[in-house]
Amino acid sequence: MTKYVAVAGKGGVGKTTFTALLLRQMVKELRGKTILAVDADPNANLNEALGLEVTSTISELLEDSKNPKAVPAGMPKDVFIEYKLQQSLIESTDIDLLVMGGPQGPGCYCYPNDLLRKYLETLGDNYDFVTVDTEAGLEHISRRTIPRIDLMFVISDSSARGIRSAGRVYELIKGLRSAVNEVYLVVTKTTEGSLASLQEEIDKTGLQLIGDIPLDSMVVTHDLEGSPLYTLQDDSLAVQAVQKILLKTLK
Repeated sequence: MTKYVAVAGKGGVGKTTFTALLLRQMVKELRGKTILAVDADPNANLNEALGLEVTSTISELLEDSKNPKAVPAGMPKDVFIEYKLQQSLIESTDIDLLVMGGPQGPGCYCYPNDLLRKYLETLGDNYDFVTVDTEAGLEHISRRTIPRIDLMFVISDSSARGIRSAGRVYELIKGLRSAVNEVYLVVTKTTEGSLASLQEEIDKTGLQLIGDIPLDSMVVTHDLEGSPLYTLQDDSLAVQAVQKILLKTLK
């Protein structure tokens, strides 16, 4: 049965970095398992962290489908949309990727979103794992575009404000119509003593801390150079920290 993994958190806390490194370790540790990554953040950049090129996003395809002239004569609209959705799947040796993209304009997306939900359910069945880099508001999960979440990581940076924001994300998760089975906190960009100083704020969130990601000069260098984080070496502190988290939760 497919296992759905989601990564949540406000912008700038290292959510996409964690997602990319989690996917890197999943490929390495879960050999033979098939993995679909879904970038559900409107500010989509997971593909860059993975070193994959995106030619179109799902939201662009759904916007195109609202134009009756775009649908070929004689082709049912649902068949056309499913065909376009299949075109948006980026396939690679280790990971396949879908990029949701941001809103394209006014109007109701109820019909195409229903088709998208069904498509993702069907597509997800072809993989052992579906890993989702979510948007801050969790709209795709609350609308059940993403069918379910078996495991969620809530990401915070090593600041009191970040921890409090993670707590608010956790409150949103608990209020969702979609069930989320397991939820853990991950703190990024930590330095010596930072976790101890944040412990009181962490306790207030009610989240279980599953691990932290140290501030890593290799990650900083990759970001400055625009290099895919997926290519980080095994001796990266961030890579090693994510590996420990994966072994606690997904093996």
